[in-house]
Parts: sequence; C-alpha cells; structure tokens
Amino acid sequence: MIARRVREARVFSEVIPHTASVEEIRAREPLAVVLSRPGSVYTEGAPQLDPALFDLGVRFRHLLRIQAMAQALGGTVAHNRHQRSTAVLS
Repeated sequence: MIARRVREARVFSEVIPHTASVEEIRAREPLAVVLSRPGSVYTEGAPQLDPALFDLGVRFRHLLRIQAMAQALGGTVAHNRHQRSTAVLS
C-alpha cells in the first residue's frame, strides 16, 4: 500500500524485505528509505534495524517504526501512562 501511494505521486519505489543488508540497500542508491512495520520492537521475533542504515546519507520516513529507529540509535522505548509506547532519543 505504501509503495502504491508513493508511485501515485510519480516517484519510483520498490519494496524490499527487512532482511536486506545495508550493503544491498546502498547498492540500490536510494534517495530515501521508508520504514514500515506495525508492532512493538519488543514483540518476540521483531526485526531489528542495523544502525549503519542511518549512515547512508539519505532521508528517512517512518510509518510505525519510530520505536525501531530510536532503539537502533541508542534511545529507549517505554510505555507511558496511557499504555502507548514512547520512543526517546537523548
């Protein structure tokens, strides 16, 4: 759905698996990366982001993945009083 919306804006996009390495992503020469996956970083088996991904020098957009970005960059993820997860980078 995300790729379709991006294409509707007349921008090339391709969907790649979360198992793609940073080197594979770099080889595609992206201008931007959209991260998307519902769920918590603490869900059993949740994929982890390689922090090197953020050294590619491209723009990032996240859709429900701010937790993973915070965790990969050394931040914390915790539940707040409303039982929602909050990502904190310091």
